[in-house]
Amino acid sequence: MSLSTQASAARPAPRLRPRGEGWLRHLLPRGLFVRSLIIVVAPMVVLQAIVAYLFLEDHEARTTRNLTRGVIDQIALVTQLESQLKDDEARQELAADASARLGMAVAWLPGERLPGDPGTTDTTVGEQIAEEMALRVPEAHWFDAQRFGEHVDIRIAQASGTLRFLVERKRFININMHVLPVWMIGFSLILLTIAILFLRNQIRPIQRLAVAAEAFGRGRDVADFRPSGAAEVRRAAIAFIGMKRRLARQMQQRTEMLAGVSHDLRTPLTRMKLELAMLDESLVGDLRSDIAEMERMLEEYLAFARGEGGEQATDTDLAQLMSEIGEDARRKGITALDVTATGDLIVPVKRNALKRCITNLVDNAAKYGTRVALGVARLEDEIEIVVDDDGPGIPLDRRLEAFKPFRRLDDGRNLTRGGVGLGLAIALDIARGHGGDVTLDDSPLGGLRAVVSIPA
Repeated sequence: MSLSTQASAARPAPRLRPRGEGWLRHLLPRGLFVRSLIIVVAPMVVLQAIVAYLFLEDHEARTTRNLTRGVIDQIALVTQLESQLKDDEARQELAADASARLGMAVAWLPGERLPGDPGTTDTTVGEQIAEEMALRVPEAHWFDAQRFGEHVDIRIAQASGTLRFLVERKRFININMHVLPVWMIGFSLILLTIAILFLRNQIRPIQRLAVAAEAFGRGRDVADFRPSGAAEVRRAAIAFIGMKRRLARQMQQRTEMLAGVSHDLRTPLTRMKLELAMLDESLVGDLRSDIAEMERMLEEYLAFARGEGGEQATDTDLAQLMSEIGEDARRKGITALDVTATGDLIVPVKRNALKRCITNLVDNAAKYGTRVALGVARLEDEIEIVVDDDGPGIPLDRRLEAFKPFRRLDDGRNLTRGGVGLGLAIALDIARGHGGDVTLDDSPLGGLRAVVSIPA
């Protein structure tokens, strides 16, 4: 059977989020490093994309227009010179000379006319050629910007034939336009690398502070923590260290005070027991029972006030700890107790405090039921310890009340069974001291299920 529980009787109600925050929170990355990187990189990428688009679009248009104008000027000059010649031989020599000097194939085609089909002009290069030809070549002309692949076919009608030009397409466009995006991407990658290294160094102190705070919240020692990083992070780290020292000092003062109170209260109780031992047994039976009850109540009060004391967390085999608790319970006369353990159960905990927590729950279950089941298992990133009984249980609407100190539930629990109402309160305090919680639910045995969840 799963050890998970469906409702917590001790956890506070969930915080209401503003409308719209939920979906946005799921879209954004959760880590501070990635968020900071987005804050740095996103504006840079957007700005470069806008600048590159605007600059390249304008630059490409102007470059294409200027290159096309230069080529058409050369064609117009050759056409003008060709029209001044009288014989075909001279025209052939001019075409050959122009081919050698201008970097384009020029041919004189005597007797030919312009093609009847329209040329292809529906390209950026074709539109520029058409515009420049209309301005600089008054003769009838025809051109095709796609038929010959990497060449543009331009033909100009003359009186006795056609002058044909085959010009490489790259002469009309800037073939080095890709250099600017390459440089921009290269510099962007360099800046991104610098930003990653810088942000990683800035985030690392925050991560160490978070780890130290989490470890301290779980009752573990963080003696090796040192402030580092930016001024604000150092201030937060120094404040954390100061808080830790104040809490340790208060804990030490409380422990010393409780030790004195315990000593002062036990001394008169011891004298009373000695005095009762010298009296007639028939007269002191009730008094002896009252003194024993007072001692037990005093121990519970002190255990609740003492909390976890100065115990440090150590790696503990919870399976072995549960076996010890089971053996202790059997020595107390709790025979109907089943103990199960599943998974890797070696985790850092305050062993004595956790043992007191589980022992309280087992004693509580045995007090009101005839059968008790104790189980421990690792579930992903947490450990769950479950105590089931077959007693009367606790109504759902009163489970939160059961965790309050000195509170005893008359309906679900019998007042004649003893106790001062601190068992669940002590268990909850210890579990939360480990960064966990205690929840109550219905038991498959028919009574109450208590679940202790602590981080693994």
